[in-house]
Amino acid sequence: MIIARKIELLAPAKNLECGVEAINHGADAVYIGAPRFSARSAAGNSLEDIEQLVNHAHLFGARVYVALNTILKDEELADTEKLIWQLYEIKVDAVIVQDMGILMLNLPPIPLHASTQVDNRTVEKARFLEQTGFSQIVLARELSVDQIRKIASQISTPLEVFVHGALCVSYSGQCYLSEALSKRSANRGACAQYCRLPYTLVDSNGVRILQDKHLLSMKDLNLSDHLEELLDAGASSLKIEGRLKDISYVKNVVAYYRQKLDKILSRHPEYIRASSGKSTYTFTPDLKKSFNRGFTKYFFDGRPSEKIWSIDTPKSIGEPIGKVKDIFDKFFVLSGTKILNNGDGLCFLNDKKELQGIRVNRVDGEKIFPYENNIHIRKGTEVYRNFDHEFEKELSKKTAERKIDINVSLTETAKGFCLSAEDEDGNITELQFEHNLELAKKDQTENIQANLSKTGNTIFKVRNVIIELSESWFIPSSTLSDWRRQLIDKLTDERLRSHIVEKMEHLPTAHPFPTHDITYLGNVMNEKSRQFYLQHQSTVKELAFEKEKQNNVPLMFTRHCIKQSLGWCPKEKNSEHVYKEPFYLVYNNTRLRLEFDCKNCEMKVLY
Repeated sequence: MIIARKIELLAPAKNLECGVEAINHGADAVYIGAPRFSARSAAGNSLEDIEQLVNHAHLFGARVYVALNTILKDEELADTEKLIWQLYEIKVDAVIVQDMGILMLNLPPIPLHASTQVDNRTVEKARFLEQTGFSQIVLARELSVDQIRKIASQISTPLEVFVHGALCVSYSGQCYLSEALSKRSANRGACAQYCRLPYTLVDSNGVRILQDKHLLSMKDLNLSDHLEELLDAGASSLKIEGRLKDISYVKNVVAYYRQKLDKILSRHPEYIRASSGKSTYTFTPDLKKSFNRGFTKYFFDGRPSEKIWSIDTPKSIGEPIGKVKDIFDKFFVLSGTKILNNGDGLCFLNDKKELQGIRVNRVDGEKIFPYENNIHIRKGTEVYRNFDHEFEKELSKKTAERKIDINVSLTETAKGFCLSAEDEDGNITELQFEHNLELAKKDQTENIQANLSKTGNTIFKVRNVIIELSESWFIPSSTLSDWRRQLIDKLTDERLRSHIVEKMEHLPTAHPFPTHDITYLGNVMNEKSRQFYLQHQSTVKELAFEKEKQNNVPLMFTRHCIKQSLGWCPKEKNSEHVYKEPFYLVYNNTRLRLEFDCKNCEMKVLY
């Protein structure tokens, strides 16, 4: 007997509107920022909006996870505890956390998910979190499919993996660059994104190796062609990054992954979808049309041979559309098969390797007439479209409907009629109505079926109407419509009642933490967090960097290696270079030193 595993497509929500559309376009779960204490401080949401999203999601058996994943000051713990109780009361399905001090609070029985900010890279860490009582573990983006498989084989807690979106160059939760340079802590939700700046790479003699390049800026993750491998490796939740992205991004990316995932689920009875309903779309999803810096599989297959950085620009380049064939005073000629439209946004890398934008005023075949004058573009230049006017226009409208299949039955009773409905999840509701049994002058079957098949703007789609009457009784259309509306309202309420919000009692644990001595990398910001590690047989040697600044320590830990990207990895052939190490990254008055830990295949950034 096959025991099916639930598979979840997890989508981001900047706000209520994005969350609703994520559900409508096929997400099985949505993660959204709490009013406070979210790792995206610019994406907080009110409790009222979160509750509305919860009610909408639960109609489809979908879930809402609230991100409360910053490290916390002592004076914030009481408000955090109160907030978690409020989230529990509005039936949020789980809270995503980073700060271990939260587990020492008086918590309601709400499931907790271990944020990727906890730095979940090893079997030992995952096993510890499972024993601590976490209901889901968000793995580090840097893990290969084999590393995911190894972790999944050792624990039973569902694993959440990123499949799409922006990449932090540092291990999540292990980046202190923003805090050190501007007092804007990534672990407190205020990252200044110094990784996206242009740096000049110099050696110890001051020789400039590369100038004004985005050496710490990664391309965007895209594992859409590897979902089946991730599921087979043991992943249960496939996560799309983007709590700061706009609604068109959410619609397009969620719809694309929903369609890809459904094809996989249809072939594998061992995997089942984690929510109900089917989404239909008015557009064809295309990942290249949403914000992207170019795509990478990152470390999915181990250290990649292709470049994973977006070295020329941190901005969206979009989709390649062709090369410049000829240039005239007021237009240029573009090769390629893509259909362009007035209002499109194009871009290209100029002679300085800087991204330059073009707004399309008019298109005449292959002739492109830009708004701007004096566009300095050369023949042979590769041109990209990073704003598809018609595509965005389409996405600004209603682009998806998600419906639950139901069967409706009409039978007669001693005093009238019984109208019942059963949805695709087995929820059944019925209503009995007293009504005179009056024979109709003509057969009513077609009229009854047509009336009871209508569902309007509700979440339901009638699959079958079953009529079991002894005679062709007359029921006025207005009466049938009223009965149908009452039935649909009752079934809607039943779906909300039937949604299972899991309960998780948080009992004290004392099993050993994998690391005995906790340094600044443990992000211990408050006394409750210190007590947590003490209770789990570790000693806090250093407090969080935000609490107690450390000198001469790495501010960023990353698997991205600049030397390897330049072909200078000592583990590879022909890797020699003529420059004197250590190397430095220079931006204005900021000078960062690079250390290369070749044994562990990591790069460290120091200030």
